[in-house]
Amino acid sequence: ATEANLIILDTLEIIVQTISLTESKESILGGVLKTLLHSMACNQSSLYLQHCFATQRALVSKFPELLFEEETEQCADLCLRLLRHCSSSISNIRSHAGASLYLLMRQNFEIGNNFARVKMQVTMSLSSLVGRSQNFNEEFLRRSLKTILTYAEEDLELRETTFPEQVQDLVFNLHMILSDTVKMKEHQEDPEMLIDLMYRIAKGYQTSPDLRLTWLQNMAGKHSERINHAESAQCLVHSAALVAEYLSMLEDRKYLPVGCVTFQNISSNVLEESAVSDDVVSPDEEGICSGKYFTEAGLVGLLEQAAASFSMAGMYEAVNEVYKVLIPIHEANRDAKKLATIHGKLQEAFSKVVHQSTGWERMFGTYFRVGFYGTKFGDLDEQEFVYKEPAITKLAEISHRLEGFYGERFGEDVLEVIKDSNPVDKCKLDPNKAFIQITYVEPYFDTYEMKDRITYFDKNYNLRRFMYCTPFTLDGRAHGELHEQFKRKTILTTSHAFPYIKTRINVIHKEEIILTPIEVAIEDMQKKTQELAFATHQDPADPKMLQMVLQGSVGTTVNQGPLEVAQVFLSEIPNDPKLFRHHNKLRLCFKDFTKRCEDALRKNKSLIGPDQKEYQRELERNYHRLKESLQPLINRKIPQLYKTVLPVTCHRDSFSRMSLRKMDL
Repeated sequence: ATEANLIILDTLEIIVQTISLTESKESILGGVLKTLLHSMACNQSSLYLQHCFATQRALVSKFPELLFEEETEQCADLCLRLLRHCSSSISNIRSHAGASLYLLMRQNFEIGNNFARVKMQVTMSLSSLVGRSQNFNEEFLRRSLKTILTYAEEDLELRETTFPEQVQDLVFNLHMILSDTVKMKEHQEDPEMLIDLMYRIAKGYQTSPDLRLTWLQNMAGKHSERINHAESAQCLVHSAALVAEYLSMLEDRKYLPVGCVTFQNISSNVLEESAVSDDVVSPDEEGICSGKYFTEAGLVGLLEQAAASFSMAGMYEAVNEVYKVLIPIHEANRDAKKLATIHGKLQEAFSKVVHQSTGWERMFGTYFRVGFYGTKFGDLDEQEFVYKEPAITKLAEISHRLEGFYGERFGEDVLEVIKDSNPVDKCKLDPNKAFIQITYVEPYFDTYEMKDRITYFDKNYNLRRFMYCTPFTLDGRAHGELHEQFKRKTILTTSHAFPYIKTRINVIHKEEIILTPIEVAIEDMQKKTQELAFATHQDPADPKMLQMVLQGSVGTTVNQGPLEVAQVFLSEIPNDPKLFRHHNKLRLCFKDFTKRCEDALRKNKSLIGPDQKEYQRELERNYHRLKESLQPLINRKIPQLYKTVLPVTCHRDSFSRMSLRKMDL
């Protein structure tokens, strides 16, 4: 194989010598460079690589404009190949790769007293290598970087220029990236911590668009590996928004997005890609935004990838929003073929939405609040997060996963899982132990939000607030009799909305609402009533679900439930006037509940066959017994609530005025 490759290398050199004097040499030289780069990416012998690097150095030395002006994408690929070989375990290969990389910097500097392009490409290549490849040797790469630094310091021709200082800056940045790599290797088994670290690195490059883009794509790759398609799609949307932000400075085309603000309908988080700070770089600077993605074609590619990831995640409504950005670009380019493909995919996406009866066919995720307590957690101590786990993940599953991971890390005797969801008093915890508290949480919406969150997708997208409930009694027990059962609702607000570019998000605000026993009863009855209404009006009808809900509402075994609630809270008018409205609200809840039971029974009667008629009669008998028992309780009104609504200041015998007021006569 080595002999064959060396023959190919000789042939390439003959081609270069032959066409160097011709006018149309650029395209052929580009092909030669591609062939060299491809051979560097394959498993080659040490002998071949030495000759290959020598040929590459000669080519770049003879035709520097080929890399730095025409084949700019090849420059990025060459930097990546050279860096990979700089981490080789064979010292000979490292020496040649290091020499090639140094000469690349030197030639770029000699063209314009700056090697910004190579500097950016090398940094991006290392970021990409670190984020995606686990089989390079960090120690050998550090040695190669030290050799490059020595070359720069001992280069007599450029000693009086800024070149040695620029090389030093570059090597320092590369060492920083390698330090992040060490941390990433430590957290390979902790996916949340790994993504958090990559997120932190990407955030550090907020003012360097090329590098931030590289790390966002690294994150997208990691999410895809873990089948987190929604998060992968978000990384790609953020990448597209970042490209759009800088592309709008470079290109004045009306059909292109004006910046990341165009992507707000896809994600409310995307505004963090805005290029508004004072230290944001200009895309006109040499080496900035020079990658293949900072073009119209690059933007289109990122958006197409995002649409594909959203589709795999079952988020078809988000696919539509992505295509709203893409369609004007293809329309402006009169690309009928691409438009036909997009509209075909949109039809497919909306068909899937239409054919889903309830939305449960595509569950988007389960959420848990996770709190870390103890100095052993380091930065995580006293931090609270909301974790997004795959659909239908049970509390026991995430507990087992986190307990297993941190138990192995700290020792099983050191880690303890707090089983309840009560507020944690750190002073009462053993300082030598590590504690985790895990609680299932549900998305929380205010009443005004519900008018816009109509579909199942609406209720599971762009989520920032979550809620969990903790039952308690005043004497410290979790559960008690109906009249002593309180409930604490805890509402958490996260720093960003789910889905995001990571699967756990910090909790930044927490508020608590305490429900009194009668308020707990009101909430329980409202929930039962909603379940009945949903089961009754479900389309298509689900007889099994309807009968299950009916049995839970009027069945003989559970008659005690609603009836006992009414007897405890409605048998007497409360002495405290503050409870009048709650008493009245519960009374109205029971009226609504009995009406819904009647509707559900009527619906069930229309669905059953002859074999279930006796069961239907039994349900109806139970319902009538329940209704008779409730009747005297729910018909009792509180007189104080029906007093004069407006004070009467004058007694004019006006029929119309009297009819507008409720008065004690």
